[in-house]
Amino acid sequence: MTVHDELKATIDSLVDGRRGILAADESSGTIAKRFSAVGVESTETNRRDYRAALLSSEGLGDFICGVILFEETLGQSDRGGTPLPEVAAAQGILPGIKVDKGKGPLPGAEGDMITYGLDGLIERLREYKAQGARFAKWREVYPVSAHNPTELGLTANAEMLARYAAACQSEGLVPIVEPEVLMDGNHSLERSATVNEQVWSSVFHALNRHGVILELMLLKPSMVTPGAELPSAEPQEVAEYTLRSLRRSVPAAVPSINFLSGGQGPEEATENLNALNQLNNAPWQLSFSYGRALQQPALATWHGKLENIEMAQRALVKRACMNHLAMLGKYRDSLEGEGYG
Repeated sequence: MTVHDELKATIDSLVDGRRGILAADESSGTIAKRFSAVGVESTETNRRDYRAALLSSEGLGDFICGVILFEETLGQSDRGGTPLPEVAAAQGILPGIKVDKGKGPLPGAEGDMITYGLDGLIERLREYKAQGARFAKWREVYPVSAHNPTELGLTANAEMLARYAAACQSEGLVPIVEPEVLMDGNHSLERSATVNEQVWSSVFHALNRHGVILELMLLKPSMVTPGAELPSAEPQEVAEYTLRSLRRSVPAAVPSINFLSGGQGPEEATENLNALNQLNNAPWQLSFSYGRALQQPALATWHGKLENIEMAQRALVKRACMNHLAMLGKYRDSLEGEGYG
């Protein structure tokens, strides 16, 4: 199988019109905070057991086509000795891997950030692929203020995403390109739309410059929402602004847009995705790649106790099912209190 064939086979599995991607790639610091909130110590064993429970949730593969793993998780096995990527694959869920190495300030662009991790990336990609990874993810973050993102912030972050994506495709791994416009702040819906358009336009200019094949990548953007210090916008507004901005800046060649939840609550993220798909005028699949918005109910149910695992798994599968319905534009909030499937 050629590299192009590998990429196409992965895209075909990740873009099926009904399933989304579970983000379970929290860094050690982030997972420690989430565990602490439910009274669980962030040990390697607890992290393994929690993520093994997520991946083995019965029926998860009906609604989830891929999972983004943290590097530690990619090399772990469950209590029975099965590698966690194989646990996912047994449900028809493709294993993926977060490959960036965190972020820091961007020199020369006060207030902007830049992500690290390009050094040695090709070698790491080869190792991850040997461990079972079929796709990768890299995140750049864009704070919003009166002067951010700056022109340097836009171009530098876009360049990082493009270099990463080109490296992935050269090694047969589908790149998920994640330019996250942060919700922090008091910026308006209109300001959010403007910034997202600037970000996406700069990213695709860089992707084209680096020869990235758009049909063989996924975009993981923010939805257009007001800053977190302002009241939330109605789902219809979020959908209209988001689609307008996407149409202005994202080529139709991209097969799927898998939105991040970016601080939205579980039901809010589902409602907004549903509104996007109800408009039904997009050239791309509109899907999800949620982390906390999928995991939060499961984590709150689990509390680190073995006897709670089955209930936590059901909470995860229910959330995945609700977002599956949102991909079809068939979600309604009354379903939250009903069965699912």
